Amino acid sequence: MSVHARPHVLLTPAEMAVADRLAVESGVAGMSLMEAAGKAVADAVMDRWPVLPTCVLCGPGNNGGDGFVVARRLREAGWPVRVALLGSLEDLCGDAAACAQAWGGPLETMKPDALDDAGLVIDALLGAGLSRPLEGATLAMVEAVNRSGLPVCAVDVPSGLDGASGRALGAAVRADLTVTFFRRKPGHLLMPGRALCGELLCADIGIPDTVLDAIAAGCRANHPDLWIGSYPWATLESHKYRRGHALVIGGDTMLGASRLASQAAARMGAGLVTLAVPPSAWPIQAGALTSVMVARLPEDGALGEALADERRNAVLVGPGLGVSARTRAQTLAVLSARRPCVLDADAISSFAAAPDLLVEALYGECVLTPHEGEFARLFPGLEGDKLSRARAAAHASGAVLVLKGADTVIARPNGFAVLNDNAPPELATGGTGDVLAGCIAGLLAQGMAPFEAACAAVYLHGQAAAGFGPGLIAQDLPDELPGVLAALRARSRVED
Repeated sequence: MSVHARPHVLLTPAEMAVADRLAVESGVAGMSLMEAAGKAVADAVMDRWPVLPTCVLCGPGNNGGDGFVVARRLREAGWPVRVALLGSLEDLCGDAAACAQAWGGPLETMKPDALDDAGLVIDALLGAGLSRPLEGATLAMVEAVNRSGLPVCAVDVPSGLDGASGRALGAAVRADLTVTFFRRKPGHLLMPGRALCGELLCADIGIPDTVLDAIAAGCRANHPDLWIGSYPWATLESHKYRRGHALVIGGDTMLGASRLASQAAARMGAGLVTLAVPPSAWPIQAGALTSVMVARLPEDGALGEALADERRNAVLVGPGLGVSARTRAQTLAVLSARRPCVLDADAISSFAAAPDLLVEALYGECVLTPHEGEFARLFPGLEGDKLSRARAAAHASGAVLVLKGADTVIARPNGFAVLNDNAPPELATGGTGDVLAGCIAGLLAQGMAPFEAACAAVYLHGQAAAGFGPGLIAQDLPDELPGVLAALRARSRVED
């Protein structure tokens, strides 16, 4: 398989249909695309499983046409293959009908007993553009596949999954392997699609990369290729003041949150990090931190003095502050300074009763990092799939929006979005979000643009967690970052 240009572009099902059409218009035969798709699936299956009795489930569209090619290719390789068709042979048209004719073997009716004696299932029932919940024979078949416990290879997307949103429409096949074509789709990365796809393979089937020039795709998968060119590596001319000064606003109760964030900002390369805390927390934090400076706030929590030094050029507010009027006042004070800033956790939740007050104070150098609960409190009227909601919130606020989760979405106000897919399940533990917020703040302090800083921090945070593995707790992450950064810098130098 060839290496794609712009491999991190994600195409919606509608955009993929345009890519198919443009490929055909450029002289690539539709039958050639279908044959290549089926071959890619068959090759992937034979690479991963021993010879098994295989049931290929074919739908009435092009996805089913791909399935017929898979069936023929496996049969030619000596695999015992049965094909079950949804609908009748007369319903097929175009290339799908031609591929069914080339199969030439018997066809079974699409019903659960088609899985009898099967050792492997090829799901070629439905394509990526599904827009309504499954019903009837299709729903019964999908449920039967999931009940069977058989290994499944899905063609393009697991049937029942919306390739644009990642949503399962009523029910969806749970695949062990999904083979898609030309470019991945948002639904492959968004939950629950990410989990339903199993291993995801993107195959080159002969669509020229030049078709992307005519498709204004507004979504990418997060990867260093997207932001490494602006990563703020230290140079021989660097000194601590040139590398920026991150200010973290801490509270007096949940002290670990702001401590984790401060350590992460320092590990990401900020030349100086100051944690500003109430007097009661000062001796505890000052005794616990060495590389991070600890400043004492006045009793009332006012930030005038903390923000007076303009060399403190990036600010993080929220972790461990508590939901309170004081947190609201501190957040608005940070925003009034008009510096690059990160708003996390309680800096968001404290505005649940007056979300417009916060939204109206935001600006382009702000990064919001809510999880789903915090997002709902700040943007109560936004509904729909995760990608659409993140885009709408970024547009409404004029800020960079990082909607966290196993499928974190980073969105610009102009609608451009990046989906992250390297976060391991071990990140589902308290404090990891505080570390992420600190990572972003550390990059902002070094002058990285907010959107790129958010993308880089989310990716590196995921890499650090994956490198540590099971047993991860939040305080492990800052110590994992140097190794992740060293690998990133080595990669950067090789590519240069």
